[in-house]
Amino acid sequence: MRQLAAVFLLILLSACAMGPDYKRPKVPAPDSFRMAEVEGESIANLPWWELLRDAELQRLVRIALIENKDLKVAVASVDEFQARLYIARMDFAPQITANANAPALGRLNVVNIPGFPTFTSYYLQGNLNWELDIWGRVRRSNEAALGDLLAQEENRRAVILSLVSGVAQSYFDLRQLDMQLDIAKRTLQSWEDSVKIAGARLRQGLTPKLDFDQFDAERANAAARTADLERQVVQKENELSVLLGRNPHQITRGRLLTEQVMPLTVPAGLPSELLQRRPDILQAEEQLAAATARIGVAKANRFPQITLTGLLGTASPALQGWFGSGTNFGAAGFGLTGPLFNAKILGFEQRAVEAQARQVLAQYEKTVIVAFREVEDALVAVRKAREQAGAQEAQVTALRSALHLAELRYNGGLSNYLDVLTAKRSLFDAELSLAATRRLHLFSIVQLYRALGGGWSPDNMAQGQAMPVNK
Repeated sequence: MRQLAAVFLLILLSACAMGPDYKRPKVPAPDSFRMAEVEGESIANLPWWELLRDAELQRLVRIALIENKDLKVAVASVDEFQARLYIARMDFAPQITANANAPALGRLNVVNIPGFPTFTSYYLQGNLNWELDIWGRVRRSNEAALGDLLAQEENRRAVILSLVSGVAQSYFDLRQLDMQLDIAKRTLQSWEDSVKIAGARLRQGLTPKLDFDQFDAERANAAARTADLERQVVQKENELSVLLGRNPHQITRGRLLTEQVMPLTVPAGLPSELLQRRPDILQAEEQLAAATARIGVAKANRFPQITLTGLLGTASPALQGWFGSGTNFGAAGFGLTGPLFNAKILGFEQRAVEAQARQVLAQYEKTVIVAFREVEDALVAVRKAREQAGAQEAQVTALRSALHLAELRYNGGLSNYLDVLTAKRSLFDAELSLAATRRLHLFSIVQLYRALGGGWSPDNMAQGQAMPVNK
């Protein structure tokens, strides 16, 4: 018996798994990002709470990491595929079952022989079935299950990263709207003051009715813009509430948009790090590994499955003679199951699985290309948004000076209403645009952080560590 077991072990150890072994595809990567301004350690190595310095924003992110529903779905998906991996691993072990019989409702006039189980006798039987994984079907199946699990792990990390950046984006959007709403209210008050002055001058005969109507129209326009911004604020709060996993409610604010602290420099690191850091790339790679392993499963299914079978039990016509002499029975042997008329179907199945692997490979390559594009887009957005904000700040300063002079000249009767109208309208639009550009600069840094796979260093990923929730 020991010799037979040794032979089985030798067969299993020497058996080769069918199908190709997975190797990471070679993807061309540039030596550096073409829009990178500075060199140095990637900004993605910062934990998110060191990037987002607003205490209220940090609190909102932590709430989202606990209560967001999409993240809960991703976590439950990891648990599901962990259980599926355990199921796949059980195929390595022998499958043992047991069944028993007790004819309690009468007995047919059948001759029962001790040691031979029938439906009219009392018996207890154990069955063993163990597939000898000669072709590697079970091993490849386990590789595929492990790849599926690791892909779900990376998906969970991608959801976390998207959630952090999504909360930050919505928060910055909200602070932009707050700033624009404050500008609109100040402008509305300014127009109301202008309407009052124009009305007094109209009654004194110093201003024509046309001037008064123009000022009143601009006041109404500012009131409409204020109402629209108030609507957007509430809707943005509702959007952010959903990310927090809560019903719509008012969102508390922290720092103003102009008080947000971001790194002065945003180095992107090396492009090669992207392949080891971004969760979506790693997820696509694990899916490719699983698809490659399933080719081996499909190939192995075309070969006969060899199993070690056995049964052992006891049977007797009477319950009192169950364990008597001669009531035991047992047998052991080999089973062989192979394709016959469905061999061609299994061939097509293999072709289908190979085609699926090619699809996943193309998706992996596309994911890498899109990742490089997103980093470059974020880099140029960071640089140009900063330049744009500087130019618009100078524009706002000049327009404020122009408006002050226009109002002095108009009140002194040295210029007409068009100078004031144009200056005030231009300043209003410029201040709204400057607020949007400041938000764009902050958001571009967050987008760069996300595009680089921020918060996930290769060392942390190798150790299986998760992004911290509390600090």
